Amino acid sequence: MTIYNEDIDYLNTLKEAAGQPWASINPEFAARMRIQNRFKTGLDIARYTADIMRKDMADYDLDSSNYTQSLGCWHGFIAQQKMISIKKHHGTTDKRYLYLSGWMIAALRSEFGPLPDQSMHEKTSVSDLIEEIYTFLRQADARELGHLFISMDEAADSGDSVAAQRIQNEISAHQTHVVPIIADIDAGFGNEEATYLLAKRMIEAGACAIQLENQVSDAKQCGHQDGKVTVPHEEFLAKIRAVRYAFLELGIENGIIVARTDSLGAGLTQKIATTVQPGDLGDQYNQFLDLEPVTDVATMENGDIAVKVNGKLQKTNSLANGLFKFRADTGEDRVVLDCITSLQNGADLLWIETSTPNVASVGAMVQRIKKEVPNAKLVYNNSPSFNWTLNFRQQIFDRWESESKDVSSYDREKLMNALYDETELATEADNEIRNFQRDAAREAGVFHHLITLPTYHTAALSTDTLAKGYFGEEGMLAYVSGVQRQEIRNQLACVKHQDMAGSNMGDDHKSYFSGEAALKAGGKDNTMNQFS
Repeated sequence: MTIYNEDIDYLNTLKEAAGQPWASINPEFAARMRIQNRFKTGLDIARYTADIMRKDMADYDLDSSNYTQSLGCWHGFIAQQKMISIKKHHGTTDKRYLYLSGWMIAALRSEFGPLPDQSMHEKTSVSDLIEEIYTFLRQADARELGHLFISMDEAADSGDSVAAQRIQNEISAHQTHVVPIIADIDAGFGNEEATYLLAKRMIEAGACAIQLENQVSDAKQCGHQDGKVTVPHEEFLAKIRAVRYAFLELGIENGIIVARTDSLGAGLTQKIATTVQPGDLGDQYNQFLDLEPVTDVATMENGDIAVKVNGKLQKTNSLANGLFKFRADTGEDRVVLDCITSLQNGADLLWIETSTPNVASVGAMVQRIKKEVPNAKLVYNNSPSFNWTLNFRQQIFDRWESESKDVSSYDREKLMNALYDETELATEADNEIRNFQRDAAREAGVFHHLITLPTYHTAALSTDTLAKGYFGEEGMLAYVSGVQRQEIRNQLACVKHQDMAGSNMGDDHKSYFSGEAALKAGGKDNTMNQFS
């Protein structure tokens, strides 16, 4: 409360200096508005949240149980409700972030309508969403503090100084809803200059952590679909440097770069890497190409391309679209090289896109990376693209089979069937899913666990449930019992939707500005009183 009281004193001094023109200004009201608007710019937010992430990364290095988590969001309101719920249920936002998914922006925020995750949406929609999210989170702060100010005034008016002091202490200890966002910049939406320009916009909007992937920008695919094409390391490192320069230019020295590799599922490259001498990065990249030795140049046909690798002239295996194939089963080796190279050239965190959630396989790659970079840490996509139930039931099935445990009552390919839901195998699989994040943090170097698209799916599921009942026999009861009653029982602030949208804050401001003449929305006829 010290800063609050200091603000009142400072504003009192300003009021006295201004004289008569400021006679109707109440310094305490102005101080309240200042504390309700703690973050004045996106750069304030980026600087504050970068410090949080750096501290959390250091905490994780000391103890892997200090891993962090986030949920993906596609609208400021969704982000706001997540953080309000986290504070309500867990008391603190510590080590809980937000994730901004390029997939969800493409699918839900593009002016073209729903699009696949191929960087076809407007790139400014990324920075626009960051700004929108933080606008909603700042409003959540203002609303929560506004209620505390009202309660403090009521306690003071009733003469309850103990309650008034307790509320003052709550205001002093108020924890903001503003948390770090890990923001997806895809493959940079163009060359390194385009990457730099968009990164600047994202940082100015408040992003402290930018996730960049090593796919070709104009051929970008969703990480869980086919047809992924990676770029040589030097091209990717140029974009990492571009993001770092953007952070430094804007004074966010602590900004975090998450280098994502899609090499595990990418079998193609658009370019043969430039190489100067054997063993350099370009040469290492080219050694993964699918090549055939050239014994006689005269046998090469029109359009064939040859490259010298390992001291030998070899012909590339290229496709009709001009892309070059990598050798089969080189994905893990390419991932390890990608990760080591990225960390040694400016990245802070890694992202390895996988096809299944498997602690052992991710952990094996991370151990190889840590031989070169001991403090390597991952951001891991707990993706809805995985069939978590089937994957983990199959993992348990395979483990039991290897341990000679009887699995004859299970059909491995049909383990998703609801008939297995109450079995010992299903229970064991669910336990492993429950502990997946903890295990991966300990055994696979995962600092941050996120779900990319959770609210895309929750919105679809809850809407389906409501539509089924409301347009069926339940009618209005479907909404009342399935939505509103649950909001009331679970004490969701959003049940008072007028208040959540800012009605009470507006009344406060009207009182500040117009005094007794203020025309306020609150009062005995406000139907929000039914939810008191």
